Amino acid sequence: MKNIVYSLLIALLSLSSVMLHAQTTSVSGSQQSDQKEVIDLFFAAAKTGNKEVIHEFLKHGFPVNIKNHAGFTPLMMATYYGHQDIVTTLLENGADRCARDNKGNTALMGAIFKLEWSIAKQLRQVDCDAQAKQTGHKTTEEFAKVIGQDKALKALTESYSQDNAKK
Repeated sequence: MKNIVYSLLIALLSLSSVMLHAQTTSVSGSQQSDQKEVIDLFFAAAKTGNKEVIHEFLKHGFPVNIKNHAGFTPLMMATYYGHQDIVTTLLENGADRCARDNKGNTALMGAIFKLEWSIAKQLRQVDCDAQAKQTGHKTTEEFAKVIGQDKALKALTESYSQDNAKK
């Protein structure tokens, strides 16, 4: 069974080159369907925490910052569903912490919303708020205040600052 899954995954990954090329050329309806299927598999792995599938996709050069129809990235999905090991893997492979979905939210905002503080601490290592101010989006602090988590975010930020001061 495992060999069948890997064979299917390899076949689908071969379509990723078509998907990457599709940004500059038109593609047929079946190619678009195949692309959507591949993207959906990657997002499903991020959502369910399937480390093996994530590693296979990344090993074959699948774009780590690809977005789905809602503008979510796999990092956002893994964050929202609390899969810290997947978050770590995606970050190690170049996932953009500052990417925003179609509503202007980041993975860090998802971690705060879901009270995933260990993931939030990991994501907080890069400040994305300067970019938010330039594009008219909410900063992390503004978002935390809206959902009533501003004190928890402040404590997290202070904890992170103290950890860095010790290094």
